[in-house]
Parts: sequence; structure tokens; C-alpha cells
Amino acid sequence: MAEPITLARPYAKAAFERAREADALAGWSGMLELASAIAADRDVRERVVDNPLVEPEAAAAFFLDVGGERFKGDFTNMIHLLAENRRLGVLPQISELFARYRAAAEKTLDVEVTTAVPAPKGFDERLAEALGKRFKREISVELKVDAALLGGAVVRAGDTVYDGSLRGKLTSLASDIGR
Repeated sequence: MAEPITLARPYAKAAFERAREADALAGWSGMLELASAIAADRDVRERVVDNPLVEPEAAAAFFLDVGGERFKGDFTNMIHLLAENRRLGVLPQISELFARYRAAAEKTLDVEVTTAVPAPKGFDERLAEALGKRFKREISVELKVDAALLGGAVVRAGDTVYDGSLRGKLTSLASDIGR
């Protein structure tokens, strides 16, 4: 069976193109995030998305009822199409891919920095400036703290991960010693 991200890719590309044509990237992002949250709910997955007894039209109606007036225009057609093809379960991956396509088109990049201790004041601005030069994009930095890292930091910039954490280095060392 194909990976969910593989199944989601053509839908995400089509959604992105439609949203870009309509100059509605932000609106589609919001609708996809909501639909993704609905699809990711464990009860919804069990009772609607993965339930072979639920007819596609009923599944689409459920999503459209929950989304209410927030789901508009061509997005409702996409929900019907996903339900018809029994692909509502890949909405989280569609949303993720759409966000990547949007960020690339808008030349933005969300960066998540996880440190073992709180970062010094102004660190996020300096990092955003440095990464902006490297990636040639507008950078948005989100700082998190995770004491389990022991020291250092993990930086996630799109698909790129820089693991400069002490925990990561110890894991790598243990792996090297184990060979």
C-alpha cells in the first residue's frame, strides 16, 4: 500500500494550484488545518474515515457539517472528492504539503529551535537573520525548551534538521561504539 504522503501529494498540489489561482492561500490553509484536525481525531478516524460501512457521501457530509461555514467554495468539492476516493484520512498530509508549497511560494520558512535551557534574549532574531541569508527566505523562529536534550539545540528548518544537542551526540557516540 502507498504511503499516506504519496497519496496526499496530487491532492495537495491541486489544492495549492486552485488556491493560488483564486488568491486564497491563507483561506485554504485555514480550511485544510481544520479538516486535518477533524480527520486526525481518533474517534472520527474510527467511526467515519476508516469505517468501510460509512458511505462516502455521508463521510463528506460529516466533514462539511463539522466545518460549517468555514468550509467554502471549491474546498467543499475537494472534501467530496476525497470522500469519494476514500482519502479523507490523508487530510493531515495534504495540509502539511500545502503548507510547504505555500511557504515556498511566499518565500517563507518556519524554523523550530528546541534547546535544553531557555535561549538568551534576542537569539531568535539573530538566528532568523542568519538563516534568512542562508535560505534566502523570510524566517519565522519558534523557540521551545526540552530539558531531555541535556545541552545544545535541535533546529528544524523545513525538511532540514540540525541536531546539535548533547543527547544527539551521545546517541551517535553510543552507536559508533556499538559497531
